Amino acid sequence: MMINTISESQSKAAKVAGFTFLFTIAIVIFVNFGIHDRLIVAGNAAETARNIIAHEQLFRIGIACDLIYCAGVVILLTALYVILKPVNRSLALIAASFRLVYALMWVFMTLNLFTALRVLNAADYLQVFEVERLQALARLYLGARFDMYYVGLLFYGLTSTVCGYLWFKSRYIPRALAAFGVISSAWCVACTLAFIISPDFAKVVNLWWFDSALGIFEIATSFWLLFKGLRPSGIAEHDKVSDRALADAV
Repeated sequence: MMINTISESQSKAAKVAGFTFLFTIAIVIFVNFGIHDRLIVAGNAAETARNIIAHEQLFRIGIACDLIYCAGVVILLTALYVILKPVNRSLALIAASFRLVYALMWVFMTLNLFTALRVLNAADYLQVFEVERLQALARLYLGARFDMYYVGLLFYGLTSTVCGYLWFKSRYIPRALAAFGVISSAWCVACTLAFIISPDFAKVVNLWWFDSALGIFEIATSFWLLFKGLRPSGIAEHDKVSDRALADAV
C-alpha cells in the first residue's frame, strides 16, 4: 500500500519553510554585506573600532537582525520536522536537533557582538586598559565569530544531508533536486571538517565553495515549496510502520 496524501499540516509547513528560509537568507546577506563588511576592516582593529563607535546604531541593527535570523532558524527546523516526520521520525528529529545546534552557535556569535560593543564603549571597569588593547580585545571577539560559524556550519551541513536523504526518500520534491542536496551537503560537511582539522585547507578549496552549492539547493527547494508545494510521497506503508515501531522502541 502506498501513502499518496499530504496532510494539511505538512502543506502549511511547506509554505512556512519556503518563506522562512528565503526571508532568513535575505537577512544574513543584508547583515554580512550591508553592515559587517562596511564596519569591520580585516587586519585593522583601530579602524574597525572607529567604524563601530561611529555607527553604533547600525551595528546594533545588525545584532537585532542576527537574533531575528536565529528565531527564523528555529521556525524553519520546526516546519521541516513537521514535513519530514512521516518519512522517518527518528531521522527528522536528528536533523532538527543538528539545526538547533546551528541556531545556538549563531546566538553565541551574536553575543560576541554585544561583548565587543561593550569593550569598545569602555565601561568604567575597563578604564584601566589602554585604548589600543581594548580595540584589540574587541577585534578578538569579532574574530571569534569566524570560528563559531564554521563549527555551526558543520552541524548545518549534517542536518541538510539528513534532510536531503529524507527529501529523496519521500519524493516530496524532485528526486534530482534532493540528490543534489545530499551531495552538496555532504561536500559541505567534508570541507568544513577538513578546514577545522587544517586551516590550510582554505588554500586548496576557497571558503566560499564550502556551502555555495548547499545554498543553491536550499534556495531552489524553498522556491519549490513556496510555489509548487509537496508532491505525493509514494512511501510504502511498511516503511511508515517500521519507523513508528522504531520510535516507540526508543
